[in-house]
Amino acid sequence: MSSIWELEHKFSCYLTVELAVCRAYNKLGKIPDEALKHIEKTASFSVERIDEIEKQVRHDVIAFLTNVNENIGEEYSKYMHMGLTSSDVIDTAFALQIKQASQIINEDLDTLLNSVLNLAKKHRNTVCLGRSHGIGAEVITFGFKLLNWYDMLERAKKRFNYALNDILTGQISGPVGTYSNVDVDVEKLSCELLGLEPAKISTQIIARDRHSAYISTLAHIAAAIETFALEIRHLQRWEVCEVEEGFREGQKGSSAMPHKKNPVACENLSGLARVVRANSLAALEDIALWHERDISHSSVERVIFPDSTILIDYMLNRFNDVVNNLVVKEKNMLKNVQKYGEIIYSQACMLKLTQKGLSREKAYEIVQKEALSAFSKGDDGNFRENMRAHLSDEEISECFNEKKYLKNIDTIYSRFNL
Repeated sequence: MSSIWELEHKFSCYLTVELAVCRAYNKLGKIPDEALKHIEKTASFSVERIDEIEKQVRHDVIAFLTNVNENIGEEYSKYMHMGLTSSDVIDTAFALQIKQASQIINEDLDTLLNSVLNLAKKHRNTVCLGRSHGIGAEVITFGFKLLNWYDMLERAKKRFNYALNDILTGQISGPVGTYSNVDVDVEKLSCELLGLEPAKISTQIIARDRHSAYISTLAHIAAAIETFALEIRHLQRWEVCEVEEGFREGQKGSSAMPHKKNPVACENLSGLARVVRANSLAALEDIALWHERDISHSSVERVIFPDSTILIDYMLNRFNDVVNNLVVKEKNMLKNVQKYGEIIYSQACMLKLTQKGLSREKAYEIVQKEALSAFSKGDDGNFRENMRAHLSDEEISECFNEKKYLKNIDTIYSRFNL
């Protein structure tokens, strides 16, 4: 991923665009076949030479073109960059870099989606505690939790590709986008050769709302990973102890406390998500530019696009490793479900009392009293036993039945063709 954003590759994309424009001109009869063949054969650059020229001209595109033309020779250099402005090359080449980076990200997303889905299949019926406000609520399965992750990540991928499709846009439209010295068909043919869509309209640049939307979708991917990582961090706490990150042989968790196994990967991912999110704000601020353009966005994009795409690539791969090596403690999950005499079946008990003729308010009062009594006694509390004063053994068995709560898990899985 990082190589896509190196100067060597950036200038290579510049040259790809310039050559596509030359080929478009050739198709339109504006550059002779002989000249095109010579240009294609000799057009090249050196980053070192570009840097040397830029120190004098203080303009990277001019330095690039000067170096390329040195290699092409004076006779044919007149055909390079005909009617173009710098941003025609910069923005169109930028789209090529984004396209290449996005291919890697899409592959990463597919890999992670597959890993999460496989884990969801494995734990389809692994009973665990569902929580709201961090407090035990009702029974779910761990696979159900993972399917929620999968669904969120799948939506993030859809948003990403929608924004990607919008940003894969080129322009060859001249100094303020009016095609003053370049034929409209040159843009059409050049973009066709490059696998890009020509912009419907551009100024001197392609409008930055496209780029902001793209970076925003990377922030969504980062936020999804953070959501999952935060959940693992919570579930790894000793008070919960339901999952933990894989701990490799020879790994150490603390310089002072040999017993420690910390969720370091998930903590790292939670932190990196903040960086990608912050970059999305910078991208939003790049949208508003002076008139037909200024270059205040350029310096920002040179940081946030390499950083964000590299980080997302890293985050997706690291979280995939977490998923594939996740330790799932099924016994502890079941133990947490059964805490305080299976207090989480309170709603079933309340509904059963209403079926026996009590008002909802009275039933709620009774069940709440028995539930809080069990909770207040800690490990000695037993909600199931407390409810025997109000329900028969048969009714108790019916209410304290996990299968009743999980009867629609298969229906939910079927929505994912599972």
